[in-house]
Amino acid sequence: MPSRSTHASAPSPLGPTPDLPPSPGSPGSAEHLALADRILSAAEGLGLSRAAEGPLPSRHDIRVIGETLVEVLFPESRRQTAAGAHVREHLAAAIADVAARLETATFLGLHRNCASANDGPAVMDGCRERAHAITAGLLAVLPELRAALGRDVLAAYESDPAASGVDEIVACYPGLYAIAIYRVANRLLRAGAEVVPRMLTEHAHSRTGIDIHPGATIGESFFIDHGTGIVVGETTLIGSRVRIYQGVTLGALSVRDRGRTDKPNPKKRHPTIEDDVIIYANATILGGETVIGRGAVVGGNAWITYSVPSGIRVGVGT
Repeated sequence: MPSRSTHASAPSPLGPTPDLPPSPGSPGSAEHLALADRILSAAEGLGLSRAAEGPLPSRHDIRVIGETLVEVLFPESRRQTAAGAHVREHLAAAIADVAARLETATFLGLHRNCASANDGPAVMDGCRERAHAITAGLLAVLPELRAALGRDVLAAYESDPAASGVDEIVACYPGLYAIAIYRVANRLLRAGAEVVPRMLTEHAHSRTGIDIHPGATIGESFFIDHGTGIVVGETTLIGSRVRIYQGVTLGALSVRDRGRTDKPNPKKRHPTIEDDVIIYANATILGGETVIGRGAVVGGNAWITYSVPSGIRVGVGT
């Protein structure tokens, strides 16, 4: 058998190998470092960011947490894993996974306000304890959240003749996904979590086109049909058995002066929607003093900055 040649290999028929660009993470040139300095100093407003005090959870982490939480709340959507484990064992494993991920994310959302670089380990441990307590509190109410989402599913099934069954709603309806993430994020926000609740609802926003602020208050048996383009503002109050369609905005009449450095304005800026209201596509309802009374119907493309009495039909023919 011939021995391998010790001579240099022949030139490639494609010509000399081109110089490759630096690998990701390699030190930049002086020119790149100078550009980095210019980028970091370019936007004065971003100097208010607290990113230097520690990272927030990554978008990837938030996406995994959101998807796992929905899987935990609707375990019927995946009855068996590839290994054949039963739903109970799979659910327990998913809970353990999301608990660890959520506690870490909650800590990252808290620690910038909970502790500073000059604080000692005891203060940082206190931040971790808060994150653990918030996570444990959410785990404790998961059965309650699942029951609430069950009522949302039934509301969708009863309201949408196109639904072939509740399994289709759980598997397909973007409105239910957005509501599920909202109900989790709202609980986290009420328990004292920071940033993470908003990151979760913005994940759902990017996935579904439905923007529900985690600070909104929404009653039971809530149904979003289609959903794309819906906006529900932070101080919105929505009663029970409310149905809204794509493109609906429940917003504020004006935006406060962002030059202020105090805490966000606690004043109610968004409307109140009472029980059994239906709001059709692309309606816009604005203002913290605006109340849509029980059983009212708001027609498509309506623009409303005034209160509507109970049982009234606005912009809907008889």
